Amino acid sequence: MEEINTAAVQDPPPPPAKAAPEPPQRGFLAEWTVTVILLLFGTTTLVQAFVVPTGSMEDTIMIGDHLLVDKLAYAPAGRVAKFLLPYTELKRGDIIVFRYPVDIKQTFVKRCIGLPGDHIRMQDKQLILNGKAVKEPYVVHKTQYFESYRDNFPNSPNVHVEAAATDMLLNHVKNGEVVVPDNSYFAMGDNRDNSLDSRYWGFVPRENIIGKPLLIYWSYDATTQALVGPALGYRHVVDLLEHFPTKTRWSRTFHLIRGYPLKP
Repeated sequence: MEEINTAAVQDPPPPPAKAAPEPPQRGFLAEWTVTVILLLFGTTTLVQAFVVPTGSMEDTIMIGDHLLVDKLAYAPAGRVAKFLLPYTELKRGDIIVFRYPVDIKQTFVKRCIGLPGDHIRMQDKQLILNGKAVKEPYVVHKTQYFESYRDNFPNSPNVHVEAAATDMLLNHVKNGEVVVPDNSYFAMGDNRDNSLDSRYWGFVPRENIIGKPLLIYWSYDATTQALVGPALGYRHVVDLLEHFPTKTRWSRTFHLIRGYPLKP
């Protein structure tokens, strides 16, 4: 994985329109129901396993966490399936798994910070969403210093950014804020000072989103070096054989992963 709106009021006002029913939301019980169904009957079409080799989502998701990802979560709901597996719209604060826009062979996990139409900026590490500072209890800052681009975004880059990020800065900034375009999302890591995210490579296209993590089915205290590459290294296999009971993070096993609603 990863490296795993204003309407004018008319006079007289028209009769109030009937609000469209909100899509069903997954509660705690529904999350566990979906998890069990996918564990029992799922294939890679429904659920997929990933391992996280980098720490950009710490401390929410750790290096060595093995995730089960629900690939149906944001899929269009069918007439029957929506009653069996309730779908949900992608929301601010959801943790998402997606194909890295720069290289779709890579899979990233980040938190969805901005939806289409949202205005985003950073001021001294504080996220400003649609003009309001928002609470992000999941964020950790592991550096004490401030960087002009990373922490006061958008700004003139002082590091390399990808072409899509350059386009974002040139064509999607208004009044000092990034405006998320249609069918796109803005994603950032919880380890905010050490995350390669939308600040550096631009927006996440809707079609790149695979799903959302359901749970951590196993967590092992391993290094990035041991987890990257096409196959498990010899040293990692030996380490597993020798230290499986002591280096397994038992407290994280079968831990449900849930988003945090961002309210601008």
